[in-house]
Amino acid sequence: MSTTTPAPPRALNASRTTATAARVLRQLRHDPRTIALMVLIPCVMLFLLRYVFDGSAHTFDNIGASLLGIFPLITMFLVTSIATLRERTSGTLERLLAMPLGKGDLIAGYALAFGALAIVQSALATGLAVWFLGLDVTGSPWLLLLIALLDALLGTALGLFVSAFAASEFQAVQFMPAVIFPQLLLCGLFTPRENMHPALEAISDVLPMSYAVDGMNEVLKHTDMTAAFVRDTAIVAGCALLVLTLGAATLKRRTQ
Repeated sequence: MSTTTPAPPRALNASRTTATAARVLRQLRHDPRTIALMVLIPCVMLFLLRYVFDGSAHTFDNIGASLLGIFPLITMFLVTSIATLRERTSGTLERLLAMPLGKGDLIAGYALAFGALAIVQSALATGLAVWFLGLDVTGSPWLLLLIALLDALLGTALGLFVSAFAASEFQAVQFMPAVIFPQLLLCGLFTPRENMHPALEAISDVLPMSYAVDGMNEVLKHTDMTAAFVRDTAIVAGCALLVLTLGAATLKRRTQ
């Protein structure tokens, strides 16, 4: 008597993806501390930054827009990497993948759930910076919101990706100096990238956070959507999609 092996699930299925996203959101609803970390911390950081430079509003205008994208990226990276690793160490991920659920469905579901929170996070941070803290931008605040959202989604994608290589939550946090800090130093926040050593400038040209900062600066300086802004946002979005694809390919069922 022959045994038929069930066909593996397709790489991506809308119903399975949305079901995964709904499950993640239900879990997060019972974890108010995580929600507060994702939604409120970027706002708190922007508020502190504004009054650190209380005597120099011009300085806040120069770096506030860039940090409006960097803060959500960092918080989403931390929360997503730890949350995904917790699913694996608890055995939840192994049970889910034993069902007709593909790795692509799982990663896309996580990205959809955390992306929904990223929309709330980015909207609150952008509204606070522009309408309450007085961030002076030449372009549309909606363009700031767009790049801030893409940055948060990039942080989500990076967090999902690095979680595959961590064996504990502490190790997931340890990836931050390796993945985030070099981008933070080389993105052009502290000095224009063209002023760096040529080798470092070349490295910065392939780091997605560099284009996130460039996109924010385009909104800061230009009234209309520029070709450079479109290029920068496309690169950030493309990097997020690429990292999500890599995350699905490297996803492990359990931590050894």
